[in-house]
Amino acid sequence: MAVAEDLDSATDSQWDWVAEQTRTYLASGGTEGHENNGLHTLVLATTGRKTGQPRRTCLIYGRSGDEFVVVASKAGADDDPAWFKNLLADPSVGVQAGTHRFTANARVASAAERESLWTQMAQIFPLYDEYAQKTDRTIPIVLLTPQT
Repeated sequence: MAVAEDLDSATDSQWDWVAEQTRTYLASGGTEGHENNGLHTLVLATTGRKTGQPRRTCLIYGRSGDEFVVVASKAGADDDPAWFKNLLADPSVGVQAGTHRFTANARVASAAERESLWTQMAQIFPLYDEYAQKTDRTIPIVLLTPQT
């Protein structure tokens, strides 16, 4: 079960540029890396489904009411990203969005929710539409609900 406190001790993404962005983001307390060229990013900590250890990555996000919206695109690869597989196994996640740090519950958007959320996220980051063309899988959209 990942919680907000796991953000500091989690293993970084295997992608060097994502790992560096994540470390900079967290070292600044969320003041660096949260907004870049109009895009907002958050740091997500999940529990590794095989190791049981916390893992973290940086993702572009949008908002839907009180929920944070992320896209499991993996740049249009044919398999889902590891962080998505991890949260399917354990939906408790740690999140830092800007300077706000919290524990959240992750859930995959329903088919009814997905259509409008996809449009919203593709407006934020137009490459999502290109990624969708590169793969036969339906790219999942995840909603992160802060726990109170």
